[in-house]
Amino acid sequence: MIDNLQELYEILNQKMSHRKWWDTDNPWEIAIGAVLVQNTNWKNVDYSLANLKAETNLQPESIVALNNDRLEELIRPSGFYKNKSKTLYGLFNWLKEDDFDLSVYDQLDKTLLREKLLAISGIGPETADVLLVYVFNRPMFIADRYAQRIFQNLGLKGTLNYSKLQAKVLLPPNFSYQQAQNLHGWLIDYGQVHLKSDEAWQQGYLSNFKLNIIE
Repeated sequence: MIDNLQELYEILNQKMSHRKWWDTDNPWEIAIGAVLVQNTNWKNVDYSLANLKAETNLQPESIVALNNDRLEELIRPSGFYKNKSKTLYGLFNWLKEDDFDLSVYDQLDKTLLREKLLAISGIGPETADVLLVYVFNRPMFIADRYAQRIFQNLGLKGTLNYSKLQAKVLLPPNFSYQQAQNLHGWLIDYGQVHLKSDEAWQQGYLSNFKLNIIE
């Protein structure tokens, strides 16, 4: 039985690779990728990132200096480029207010920081939490579709969506942002292999566990 999120983390910690889930430490690349990956696959995002890197070297000052038509053209491979360009402008112009100094946000209450991110057009709960965990170094449980399906397979009752799962699954005290990054990456990596079918799930080691309660 798994009684809490810390126990699930320790099980995954023993079994999963400890590679970094994002293959970059550039917070601007992560922020852009978090926006562009909405409703598309990462291969398409890679094309857009390559375009932006060639044009701007992914520098935030250069991103906000692009005119709208050019930004839309550069990120077109990611789809929904008109909406995503507005979101990128909104995010980077907000960051510009503090001269793109991420350390300014270190002392800001996490809940307030999340509210500020959600106030930007096009940023929903999942994208906001990805930014919190990977850009602003705050621990959050990212309750994405992989997490939802894994927790359902582990026996969590009821219909789950992002907000419902996040409300049920509480981070342990003193859980670090690095652990939150690990957990997010591990659940995606595990899900990509073991959520393909019922048979694939049964072949994974988590099929040997059930939740007691995580609330």
